[in-house]
Amino acid sequence: MKNMPWRDFIALVASIGVVGLGLGATIPLTALTLDQRGAGMDVIGIITAISAVGILAAAPFVSRWVAGHGPRGCMIVAILLAALSTALMETTDNLLAWGLLRFVFGACMGVLFTIGEAWVNNLAPSNSRGKVVAIYTTAFTLFQLIGPALVAALAGKVALPFASCGALFLLALPGMLLIDGGAHGHEDEAPVAWQRILPRMWMIAIGAAFFAMFDTVALSLLPVYAMRHGIATELAVLSATVVLVGDTALQFAFGWLADHVGRRKVHVGCGVAVCVLLPILPFAAGTSWLWWTVLLVLGAVAGAIYMLSLVACGERFEGQSLVAASAVVNASWGITSAGGPLVTGVLMQTAGVNALPAVLWVGAAIFIASAFLDRTGDRN
Repeated sequence: MKNMPWRDFIALVASIGVVGLGLGATIPLTALTLDQRGAGMDVIGIITAISAVGILAAAPFVSRWVAGHGPRGCMIVAILLAALSTALMETTDNLLAWGLLRFVFGACMGVLFTIGEAWVNNLAPSNSRGKVVAIYTTAFTLFQLIGPALVAALAGKVALPFASCGALFLLALPGMLLIDGGAHGHEDEAPVAWQRILPRMWMIAIGAAFFAMFDTVALSLLPVYAMRHGIATELAVLSATVVLVGDTALQFAFGWLADHVGRRKVHVGCGVAVCVLLPILPFAAGTSWLWWTVLLVLGAVAGAIYMLSLVACGERFEGQSLVAASAVVNASWGITSAGGPLVTGVLMQTAGVNALPAVLWVGAAIFIASAFLDRTGDRN
């Protein structure tokens, strides 16, 4: 990591951390406000899912935008639009307007995630890529964790909560301005269509899709699953937080391990660990220490699958191909984060609560299968 452009890296991590803070605050604030206005859970779910649709909608265009306007310019515009679309939610109660604003917000998040992930891979030395990407993902997740706590602490104390959340995103702009505008180094290349690179990154895309499903299911349905297994409501609500703590705390360790023993081995090993741990979940609910331990480790290994998917992008692609690969990762995220909780919720209702670990187990098994079928080289 001695050859790292540290100023650019720190500025990028700080900016994406602030974006994570704004995102972590905006999601629960939206759900809480809708609930207070009497909206049903179906409406809350639809409004939440629209953001994921926005991520998916933006994905095919990011490579072209970066080629035309550069990564920094695209990220600054996305930050400004994210701030504006959040603040405008203060001005109306109309659900259609909220849906449109959340769609714009999701598209902005898709642009920021795609470019940020490609950019950090571009900055990372090849022999330290795991550690560098792990620092990036840890910063984002840590700040995202702080977001809900910020909403809880300021509930009822801020006159214009959505405007305040929108202002949070503007705090990312100084970091963007500190980054060398040409740091990405490939703006003059022609954009690359996602169809050209998808056949070479099925394992990467499926790994990202699995974690998106895991993350959204854990946040939305794990507390319900815990309560159905007899865990007290207060502790059940903490279950999702423990998963996120595991994801946040151990990413650097997995990145370090990937740099030393090989990304592929650690990547597949994390998938196997998920498949071993998930069947324990129904039995762990009756033993407090085992429940929390399983959730902590599950969060860590599931989060590492996503983090190492980003590392694999940097190993296999560069330039505009890397931007296109990052867009595919975020499109995969958008698809399963929108559909995963819906499918899991329906199966939990019809087949029983243990459909939750079963669905996640199938997702992890598909990821492992894709890894064994994947024989793609590691550099474009």
